[in-house]
Amino acid sequence: AADFKDLQEGAGVLDLAARDLRLAVSEDFAKLPGQAVAGRDGFAEAYANAQEALADLRQLLESQSGRAQELANCMERADEFAQRMASWQDKSIEGYVRWAEAFSQSLAFHLTPLSIANIFHAQVFGQKRAWIFTSATLAVKGDFGHYQTEMGLLDLGDTASDDDVDDAFNEKGDQKKIETAFWPSPFDFPNQALLYLPENLPPPNTPNHTEAIVDTALPLIEAAGGRTFLLFTSLKAMDRAYEMLKTKFEQRGLDFPLMVQGEGTRTELLERFRKLGNAVLVASQSFWEGVDVKGNALSVVVIDKLPFAAPDDPVLAARIAAIDASGGNAFMHYQVPQAAITLKQGAGRLIRDENDRGVLMIGDNRLVDKPYGKRIWQSLPPMKRTRDAAEAVAFFATDAAS
Repeated sequence: AADFKDLQEGAGVLDLAARDLRLAVSEDFAKLPGQAVAGRDGFAEAYANAQEALADLRQLLESQSGRAQELANCMERADEFAQRMASWQDKSIEGYVRWAEAFSQSLAFHLTPLSIANIFHAQVFGQKRAWIFTSATLAVKGDFGHYQTEMGLLDLGDTASDDDVDDAFNEKGDQKKIETAFWPSPFDFPNQALLYLPENLPPPNTPNHTEAIVDTALPLIEAAGGRTFLLFTSLKAMDRAYEMLKTKFEQRGLDFPLMVQGEGTRTELLERFRKLGNAVLVASQSFWEGVDVKGNALSVVVIDKLPFAAPDDPVLAARIAAIDASGGNAFMHYQVPQAAITLKQGAGRLIRDENDRGVLMIGDNRLVDKPYGKRIWQSLPPMKRTRDAAEAVAFFATDAAS
């Protein structure tokens, strides 16, 4: 519809309105609660202007929709966007978290379910089919309760014992039986791996914690001949550790290739890491799962602290508030199991087959200082444990001898 100038002008008006809406929020790369965003000066006006510009463009598209299917498709998209914008403003919609995410040149609006349990329960139990969930990280200390609760699978159907597993449906044919099973790993973790929790580390929320992690990890890196992942729970700590390692490698004359997340795609970095055979990779949680480095190229995994989700995340904050308001203990029943599962995923980078050997270093004394710490480390594979730096370094002397 190049001959219909009103349509081009309408698109331009909407583009400008979208840019003005982005400018109504000053933050970059931030997740913000919906209520806080909606209360900003000028935001309501900018949001309404964007809705009006979208509605005007939609009318123009409708007038031309008979000319081409592409224009009709655009009209349908405009209807969809208008509905989404209205839903984000509708405070009567219950069970969802309203929030916004600011990027450098854009602003995304989200409605996230407070819980997916009921939604997913309807999917699983709504049809006569079997579902199988498998993973090395679904259980917390051998218990599947957290996962089943989150997924709407707990106390929502018949429960079958290990000795009485028959048809997936009861006599009425409308409820499925739930069965869980836990098998140990085929890997010989007590002999293949060592869990090292250094002594005398500063608390994880102190400014010198990252420096202490790097200083404590250096003897391990040297003993292993590189071959190390250093995984951090924040990009700020990752960047700080990378700069420190560059300096310390130069000071000590260490020629291990040093890599950092962001200097290439994850696939490219992993290919380089495997080929080099003695590299050190500094990364964040992007490398905590879905990463497989078998063999001698990886022998040390360092995790700086327990991976509790950021408390300022709007969705997490809303879920914590909802659990606490219902009389539950959000920290013990939600945050601790989530951290245990995430930590197990990060730890799983170390031993990938029957011949791998290595040391897992976790730089967080809360594992032994806090009552919940035992629950977390008991969710890890049954590795031999130590707090002695000399014993951790000696692991690699034994490795070289073998």
